[in-house]
Amino acid sequence: MSEHIVKSYDEDLMELSRKIAEMGGLTETMLSNAIKALVRGDTELAQRVIETDVRLDVLEKDIEEKAILTIAKRQPLAVDLRMIVSSIRLAADLERIGDLSKNIAKRVVAINGQFAPQKIVSGVVHMSDLALDRMKRIIDAYIQRDVQTALDVRNNDEEIDHLYNSLFRELLTYMMEDP
Repeated sequence: MSEHIVKSYDEDLMELSRKIAEMGGLTETMLSNAIKALVRGDTELAQRVIETDVRLDVLEKDIEEKAILTIAKRQPLAVDLRMIVSSIRLAADLERIGDLSKNIAKRVVAINGQFAPQKIVSGVVHMSDLALDRMKRIIDAYIQRDVQTALDVRNNDEEIDHLYNSLFRELLTYMMEDP
């Protein structure tokens, strides 16, 4: 990142990056714990994931407010403006991943050990590992301003899509066999 004449401008941009990194770590933990709770049938861990969502929502709001305030105060151009707008979009995507993690955790609580999805667990775990890897790479790319890595992640998500479709078909088959 280039340095600006006004040091507080650089500090504003760095604060956005720190908050994105914090939000990314929290989202990563939520998704990882939601999958662990599903695999283990651990309702206590699932409950912690659900409770963590509030903190994630606050972080998203903080990032959005900081970004808007920075735009209003600094009137950024070109690279800086793209970085700030990207922080808003990335925060929204991370919050969505957190919501989906919370939804997984809610299902774990709802089924409360009554269903053991052992037939599909390995596929779900594999898919979540791929998603976590992509998420880490995207957050790193954002923080390091590595456009090529971001493009690579975006252009190489077919593996997750194929795995998702395969798992979906497999679940449908199981549901038809045992409603």
